[in-house]
Amino acid sequence: MNKNLYVDFHVIQTVPPSCINRDDTGSPKTAVYGGTLRARVSSQAWKRAMRVRFKELFTSDMMGYRTRKINSLVMEKICAENPDFGTDAAEKATSEILGLAGIKADAEKKDVLFFVSGLQVETLARLAVEYRSDATEKKEKEKIYKKRIESALRDNPSVDILLFGRMAANNPSLNYDAAAQVAHSISTHTISNEYDYFTAVDDCTEDTGAGHIGTVEFNASTLYRYATVNVGELSRNLKADELKLAVKGFADAFIRSMPTGKQNTFANRTLPNIVYVTFREDQPINFASAFEKPVCAEAGGGYVGKSGKALVSEAQKIYKDYTAAPLKAWVVGDAEEGFADKVTFAELLEEIAVGIDQYCAEGK
Repeated sequence: MNKNLYVDFHVIQTVPPSCINRDDTGSPKTAVYGGTLRARVSSQAWKRAMRVRFKELFTSDMMGYRTRKINSLVMEKICAENPDFGTDAAEKATSEILGLAGIKADAEKKDVLFFVSGLQVETLARLAVEYRSDATEKKEKEKIYKKRIESALRDNPSVDILLFGRMAANNPSLNYDAAAQVAHSISTHTISNEYDYFTAVDDCTEDTGAGHIGTVEFNASTLYRYATVNVGELSRNLKADELKLAVKGFADAFIRSMPTGKQNTFANRTLPNIVYVTFREDQPINFASAFEKPVCAEAGGGYVGKSGKALVSEAQKIYKDYTAAPLKAWVVGDAEEGFADKVTFAELLEEIAVGIDQYCAEGK
């Protein structure tokens, strides 16, 4: 069994007026925590932003597609690699091969997304062509290729599949447990949503009134964000150099990404005020309890200072009462002196890389 190692990420980040993650009514998402209303950004929204950032950090062969159009991906690969195969034949071959794996041919019409890596698409395309030309008796051929197809969909997973997991309801053998978890971000303090009343002028009329009137709901907050990576789980499918790149890339993407909801309206892109990262061998620990009692603004205004102090205080209390301090810990930004090794963001990524190298050198 692989040795446990959990990399925990704790982030305090201020976001100005924004609506980066909204509900079905267009309102910014919220949650009641500690008896008061908090701003909230769902884990799904931030993971999507991270996957967009991954495209800048990982090569295309390390990335996957989360899509209803797996049929189209396989068909395109068949046609690209076999120009004489024909579109109709490629479509039929794709339907046959995916059907054997329990992935329905009309998946594009259903509200179901399937996570597949680029290498898996290539293998499926090759198997589809082989299946069409195989003269083996149908039942025997289906039995043989079903195993090969399922193997193809289990082998060569992309980094984002390994980090965020995959569920295939029609064929659970294709599932992947997520090696990373991302919490819903919440504000460290009480918030109240506000409304921006706006008007737009019609450039092609002489009327003095507004051409359009509307409102946009928004809030501003200081968020606590948390995520963790189970390095032992991730290492089951990645080589040492790939493992280091994956954890380092996750760190970069989680810390620097931002969901894009209403960004043209609010230009709310910020970077964290405080980042606290730990290596643990026992279990991951979310410090949201530091903010169960909402932080009050400082005398001169602002929540970052008190939020940082609350985070440090909660961590120290948990280390004293429940568990040992982490094996390693680093902090970026304005946190209490002596709490953890103070580093820059670039230095943090290098420290994480060194730590993963040591983990691999010790034989996982």
